[in-house]
Amino acid sequence: MADGLVCYEGQLEIPLQLHTLVAFRRWALSEGFPTQGRIDYLAGRIEVEMSPEDLFTHGVLKTELVSVLSQLARQLDLGYVFSDSTRVSCPAAELSVEPDVVLLTRAALDEGRARLVPKSAQDDRFVELEGAPDLVVEIVSDASARKDTQRLPVAYHRAGVREFWLLDARGEQLEFAIWHWAAGGYERSPIDADGCQSSVVLGRCFRLTREADARGLWRYDLQPS
Repeated sequence: MADGLVCYEGQLEIPLQLHTLVAFRRWALSEGFPTQGRIDYLAGRIEVEMSPEDLFTHGVLKTELVSVLSQLARQLDLGYVFSDSTRVSCPAAELSVEPDVVLLTRAALDEGRARLVPKSAQDDRFVELEGAPDLVVEIVSDASARKDTQRLPVAYHRAGVREFWLLDARGEQLEFAIWHWAAGGYERSPIDADGCQSSVVLGRCFRLTREADARGLWRYDLQPS
């Protein structure tokens, strides 16, 4: 510890004075913010993930989700899909995070539920989403399991995120759950006889499957209907 910093794993320096969401967001948008890893702020708690993503239980799965959701959002003229280092901050929930995938509808912007934060006061380049996006996806990794399954669902619900998708591809069974916002907490979408779950935000049902290729490596198929 030196010069008002905490050194994490010998490669990440976090200022000591990040006691508020305002201070954290200022740091997160500064040139001194780390370009590697994921750093989230949850109600006064700073959570750091520096471990690399698993290629086939995280990276390939995320690529499939982004590809399908982006195409569907375009077909429906719904809004925008973001991934990788997209910062979402919600002052009402004391939250600033970088989800695996984010869907923001034009309706959310028009209705003031979310806004785009510009890089500077007179800039048309944007570096952050403020408020509640419509849909957030988290893919569980070894380093993030407790946060993804316990702390983030509570935080996203408090922020008003309409729909939360949680996926875990680490085990023998592929786990995929769609959760809808309700007053008492997120409620899971029922799974029908074909293994499909409904998305209120996208107005479609989704089935996620995977199979091993000739090398024994996973490939995924997200099927909307």
